[in-house]
Amino acid sequence: MERTLVLVKPDGVQRGLIGEVISRLENRGLRIVGAKFLQVSRELAETHYAIHKGKPFYDGLIAYITSAPVMAMVWEGPSAITAVRQTMGSTRPTEAAPGSLRHDFALEVGRNLTHASDSVENGVAEVSLWFTEQELVTWERATDSWIFE
Repeated sequence: MERTLVLVKPDGVQRGLIGEVISRLENRGLRIVGAKFLQVSRELAETHYAIHKGKPFYDGLIAYITSAPVMAMVWEGPSAITAVRQTMGSTRPTEAAPGSLRHDFALEVGRNLTHASDSVENGVAEVSLWFTEQELVTWERATDSWIFE
């Protein structure tokens, strides 16, 4: 069972799309195991986006993610990384598949609503960066046997 970090970034929060993101992931069959609404600190932002340090867009990225609250969540399921990224759509909204969140609600890469882990390894690292083990809930839904093989 894979876990992935999902962030509804400041533009998604400001536009009132938290519920839309949650609804689409639940409808897809994924299970939420952690959630919190927070103002991202500069320290957390710099750690999360450390891979981009030194790139021309880095300072703007840090300023953006710390500009307003985000909804941070952990979702799990079989192939959760791939399923979430398909649901979100391409990082560039104009290249996102019709029906994906980014296709339906975004126009530019700098305001693409969400972040989702891009690999199993990054999922593990990002979940542990944003959440403690005590903030995650292991549970089973009555419908799990109808969704997970």
